[in-house]
Amino acid sequence: MATRRFEAPNDAALDALYEDIAHKDLQPLWELSGLLTPAPKVKAVPHRWRGKELRELGERAGELVPVDRGGDRRVLSLSNPGLGGVPYATSTLWGAVQYLGPGETAPAHRHTPAALRFVLEGEGVWTLVDGDPLHMSAGDLVLTPSWTWHEHHNPGDTSMTWFDALDLPLVEALDAVFFEPGQGRTVPSATAARSASERRFGGGPGLLPGGSTAPAPAHSPLLRYQWADTDRALTDQLAEAGSKAGRTGHAHVRFADPTNGRDVMPTMRCEMHRYLPGHTAPAERRTGSALVAVFRGTGAVELDGVPHALAPGDLIAIPSWTSVRVLADEPMDLFSVSDAPVLEALSLFRAETDAG
Repeated sequence: MATRRFEAPNDAALDALYEDIAHKDLQPLWELSGLLTPAPKVKAVPHRWRGKELRELGERAGELVPVDRGGDRRVLSLSNPGLGGVPYATSTLWGAVQYLGPGETAPAHRHTPAALRFVLEGEGVWTLVDGDPLHMSAGDLVLTPSWTWHEHHNPGDTSMTWFDALDLPLVEALDAVFFEPGQGRTVPSATAARSASERRFGGGPGLLPGGSTAPAPAHSPLLRYQWADTDRALTDQLAEAGSKAGRTGHAHVRFADPTNGRDVMPTMRCEMHRYLPGHTAPAERRTGSALVAVFRGTGAVELDGVPHALAPGDLIAIPSWTSVRVLADEPMDLFSVSDAPVLEALSLFRAETDAG
């Protein structure tokens, strides 16, 4: 923030004051502008990455770049055009597509930024979280919470692509990034019909293990949310709404910690939306940013009034206070991850219908 001076010619005492302030690494507030703005001043811009292009580039990288070349992961990071070339999708969220070929392993490591995986297509990869094997299939949400060891295995004969989201930019802004490589912790292979987290916490609505007195973790203890459960919840919600007047053609579920109903991560909210043709809700804007992955169906999204066609595999960055309106050509399922829990915890969350 540059310091500007009001006009006061031939004032040696004032000149000396400003010189001393600058030498002490201070700035006078009375000469500063732009610190407080009527609305958020956002650097990131609304942007869409086409799924077809992401898939093609991932396949090319799979042919040319070994998985162990650079960070033990073959990842294409979303770089928002408004952020000056940094590999961040928004100012608070990292987004990427990860490609793992047949027989490949992405070895174990851990880091303080929390991560999640939403499977765009395919199945057969296993993610191990602190040694617990989680099967990955299309539509599944898999969590790798902060500072948990995690690795990816593809024992099959087909490649697989999924969407990664991390709170890395937020954790970096807080000067709290730590990383540790596995250094031999990676296991040769591990599979299970159901992970330990699913056996304990995925039994069904209202069914939790009894007798536990250990403090609840900051994240959800259920690490895999299966598409079959999500699909059923969306279908039931639409069926119920269809029997009532004023139906909107929109179903919306939030992934939650089954033990307390809170968000799956303290820094990230995960949701699934299903839009039907004819959905007519007005545009909305919210503080905080979000990333959206198109899972199924086609349609369009209007971002600050600009339409973008949507197809399966597309990824969309929605910066803070961007006006958003979704239009479906056919039933369309959208997965979203946002920083809403942080905004709510700090009493900074705000939402409004866009009158325009």
